[in-house]
Amino acid sequence: MSNSKNDLKKDDPIKTDPTNEKSSGSSGGQEKDQRIAAFKKMKSLMATHYLTAKNAGFNEQPIAWVTSGAPVEFLHAAGIVAVYPENHAAMASTAAMGVELQEAAEGLGYSPDLCSYARTDIGQMTTGGGPIMGLPRPDFLLACNNICNTTVKWYETAGRHYGVPVFVLDTPFVHEEEIPEPTITYVKDQFHEFVQFLEEKLGRPFDWDAFVEVLMRSASASTLWGEVLEMCQAVPSPMTGFDAFVHMAPIVTLRGLQECIDYYEVLKAEIEERVRENFGAVPEERHRLLWDNLPIWFRLRGLSEKFASLKACLVGATYTASWAAIGADLTDTSDPLTELARAYIGPYINRSFPTRVRIFKEMIRDYSADGFIMHSDRSCKPYSLGQHMLCEAITRETGAPGIVIEADMCDERLYAEGPIFTRLEAFIEKLDQGGAG
Repeated sequence: MSNSKNDLKKDDPIKTDPTNEKSSGSSGGQEKDQRIAAFKKMKSLMATHYLTAKNAGFNEQPIAWVTSGAPVEFLHAAGIVAVYPENHAAMASTAAMGVELQEAAEGLGYSPDLCSYARTDIGQMTTGGGPIMGLPRPDFLLACNNICNTTVKWYETAGRHYGVPVFVLDTPFVHEEEIPEPTITYVKDQFHEFVQFLEEKLGRPFDWDAFVEVLMRSASASTLWGEVLEMCQAVPSPMTGFDAFVHMAPIVTLRGLQECIDYYEVLKAEIEERVRENFGAVPEERHRLLWDNLPIWFRLRGLSEKFASLKACLVGATYTASWAAIGADLTDTSDPLTELARAYIGPYINRSFPTRVRIFKEMIRDYSADGFIMHSDRSCKPYSLGQHMLCEAITRETGAPGIVIEADMCDERLYAEGPIFTRLEAFIEKLDQGGAG
């Protein structure tokens, strides 16, 4: 199942757009650059972010490592530089540097069955490798388990390595359609504990006014990101899901900051122009598909090109939509902690099987999707568990066919392109014939 590193394209996400090339074709048949111009701004934005993080220690700014689904708003309000190891692991994978870091972790005794994000991060901690030569040393770590419980043990490992404290925010799994009030209260209590932790760590009172301002910026950025994604409901879609995987970086790493809002205003304007021009991101779009689970970071370009060659457009993904949902729950400044708790308890991956089916059905309807792809991610067990049953339930209730492909988000050794492309081709052929067969 493995591929030689020499066979892989090295797509440094800070330097090159790993999804789109200049190509011909639009709904009008005229040649037009398929690449999204705002990518250059995002490249600069992300480079500045990592440069700031690398220099934070020299500027006497505290640094915290934080999981992607954690309430980073507290950190921004306290003037703490937030660093996301998951984002860095995705960058390393896209730049074809992931496996060497994963092997470094495995050489220390960590199992290959462990999440490839975690192995990549442990590898960069111990070698100083990766696209930016290792992440800056943290002063403390914030782990939230609304995405998975692996993050807790992973961050405990990092905490021991650096000799720094770890704050764990526990967000219970939501079995019901609505989030229970006791669960919200439980998480709010932990918010107060975290504020006390920050005050003790920094030696100063927490600035609640600054916190509310950060929440409003998070809400604005998340809303803008949601509006960008919603424009892909247009036929043809002005942007692909592969583009969205790339352009989600600011909402993950910079939400709560003004530069995140500024970026998505630029991106939104560009995508709006594409909609007005009836421009399709995939020339001669014939099929509209959804994606479930994390992307295959090291093969974004190859998969994007394959989908385009089949005249299939990836129009949406449950993963990219997760950060759009935050904005809807951060608009009530009279009770900000309740709203924040609701936002961070409720990600798609922390919801029950029936809720996931409902969300997916709504996406199929809203995006006029005629099929879907489920990535059974070897690393992400919480996201992948039950996908075959989920696939069957969605098809049964909507009539839209789907397939499950097996790979990994960061570990190139678990990717077999030939079989995956063959399955995609067969799936599209069945869609051409009018159904799942």
